[in-house]
Amino acid sequence: MAQLDLTSTIQLNNGVAMPRFGLGVWQTDNTTAAASVTAAIRHGYRMIDTAKQYGNEAGVGRGLAAAFADGSVRRQDVFVTSKVMNGDHGYERTLAKFEGTMRRLQLDYLDLYLIHWPVDGLYVATWRALEKLYRDGRVRAIGVSNFDVQRLQVLMRSATVQPAVNQVEFNPVMQEHEMRDFAAAHNIVVEGWSPLGGGQALSNPVVGLIAQKHHKSAAQIILRYDVQSGVVTIPKTVHEQRW
Repeated sequence: MAQLDLTSTIQLNNGVAMPRFGLGVWQTDNTTAAASVTAAIRHGYRMIDTAKQYGNEAGVGRGLAAAFADGSVRRQDVFVTSKVMNGDHGYERTLAKFEGTMRRLQLDYLDLYLIHWPVDGLYVATWRALEKLYRDGRVRAIGVSNFDVQRLQVLMRSATVQPAVNQVEFNPVMQEHEMRDFAAAHNIVVEGWSPLGGGQALSNPVVGLIAQKHHKSAAQIILRYDVQSGVVTIPKTVHEQRW
């Protein structure tokens, strides 16, 4: 496999280049998110993943603004993702609530906008709103998160823009084989949240043996596994020394 670094990208089904590795900010407050985003970009990260449901879009926006302020990195150099909150589903409501996301992030456009969870009975209408945002140039790519194969099939039957990404849990103890096979067959990029798998994966004895053999940490082994599996990876850390 070719050498991968923070500048490595994968091409989405609409031609947009998406970084293979980025920073997730789940369970991070606004103050910490702002500092983490600015520091991560300084260390070379070029993708930031947030969501309205995380409650830290405003912090991410401040962190991005600080990173852009000195001119060392431009807006077009950083790939920013956010997501439709569960309570914001529906065509008109999704369009209205998107404006709040943009204000909090202090951005003119998003690189990727996802349906965070498939709220049954509403996610097809929500997808139509994402299609409008995409066609209007407000977002560069659209996709879903936490969708199983069956719900993706329902969505795709009426979609006029096919999902570019499905963000699901992926790590050594959560493989999502059926989803990954379906995604590969339909040119949908799989992005993995919780790439370290929490304590269960970090304490896995097989991972420990591999880490010992290669003189690496368990986290390093897992992240290499995630990336080599072809899954876009967004680990979360607020500790700058780990970058």
